[in-house]
Amino acid sequence: MERNYKLLLGAALIVTVILLIYDIYIGGVAFIIFIALLMSIWIMEDSRMHPDVNATLRNGAKAVEFRNKGNAAAYDIHIAIIPHDVEFAIPLLKEDEKYLYTFEKMINEAKVVVSFENENKERFSKSYLLSSTGKSDEDLLKPAFPLFKWKKEED
Repeated sequence: MERNYKLLLGAALIVTVILLIYDIYIGGVAFIIFIALLMSIWIMEDSRMHPDVNATLRNGAKAVEFRNKGNAAAYDIHIAIIPHDVEFAIPLLKEDEKYLYTFEKMINEAKVVVSFENENKERFSKSYLLSSTGKSDEDLLKPAFPLFKWKKEED
């Protein structure tokens, strides 16, 4: 945790203790605010350095677009498109950068397996079921970026 965050949490804790001594109700409110601040900093620290490479069909199902929607650059990206026997690598995708892989003809369905790593050499893997007919395995409840080590690939 950075020094500034430690100072902020320390000051908030001191104010909370002083308010608890002064009045227990005001101190309780300050304690709840302190816990919310602590959790916010914890989530912010945990969500740092997470690339998130997504795959979607584009150009009338003639291309697959790979986009890094995370908050860090993705390195050593390996992509496999099943059952089309396509396998290739992208060395780097920075934040909000796109890469387009084009097919000769339209594809109906495909499973795309993407594995990549961040600057700290932590490896991540995701798979997508792409369909031109509208069926997909998109989970609307999944977090926007992987929090709390969500679906990190095991070594």
